[in-house]
Amino acid sequence: MPTVSEQTVKDLEQFDTCTISNAIEQFGVRLRNEGFMNSSVRCLFPALGARAGYAAVGRVRTASTPVSGPCYYHSMDWWKYILTVPAPRFIILKDSDHVFGNGALVGEVHANIFAALGCTAVLTNGAIRDLPGIENTGLQVFAGNVAVSHAYAHIVGFGEPVEVAGLLVKPGDLLHGDRHGVQLVPTSIAAQIPKAARDLVQAEQNIIDLCRSKAFSLDALAKEIESTSRKMSMSGCPPPTNPEGKRKNGP
Repeated sequence: MPTVSEQTVKDLEQFDTCTISNAIEQFGVRLRNEGFMNSSVRCLFPALGARAGYAAVGRVRTASTPVSGPCYYHSMDWWKYILTVPAPRFIILKDSDHVFGNGALVGEVHANIFAALGCTAVLTNGAIRDLPGIENTGLQVFAGNVAVSHAYAHIVGFGEPVEVAGLLVKPGDLLHGDRHGVQLVPTSIAAQIPKAARDLVQAEQNIIDLCRSKAFSLDALAKEIESTSRKMSMSGCPPPTNPEGKRKNGP
């Protein structure tokens, strides 16, 4: 699994997902309409801020009875698998039921186990419950809905790629998420993203400051935009691109 430095992960968490997305665009490594989840899943704890980590991937079902296990959080193989993924860990759970979100695997108990295992966030197309208990752990959560019961929640597989909310995630992928959603961060450019993000934040602030000043005019705006483009080019970031002009089909 390709990894980046611990400092790079911490640096990524200093920026919101929109800024990180803009920074990734500067390198032209993927199409602009892919690499992030769709709106079928939402962030449940916006105030907790951004989280970054490596994907530990599992599949869950809640509508049918589990094959074995005395309780819904009994799956030692699942917990052991999580520790094979580098920390910090970002849990990905695909609800594989035909109608997902009937019950919740992740509640207060699961959240505390995840936190003890060095996990930073959870992304699921299914449900979670026990919101206050989860929030107290500091675990960021992205889910399709909330539920009253765990129903027959159980792990049915792990360690294989899954698609959740239109985002294809492989074990060990580097992820970044906040109130806006979750996206993949290419490890090949991850170390360069924080600087690109800082440059973009400054460039945007310059435009905002101009718009709020008495010096604003369309001519001044055009000059500021041109200056920003020139500075970004000189800083080593290539201009934004859309590889081969392709568009992604589907979500």
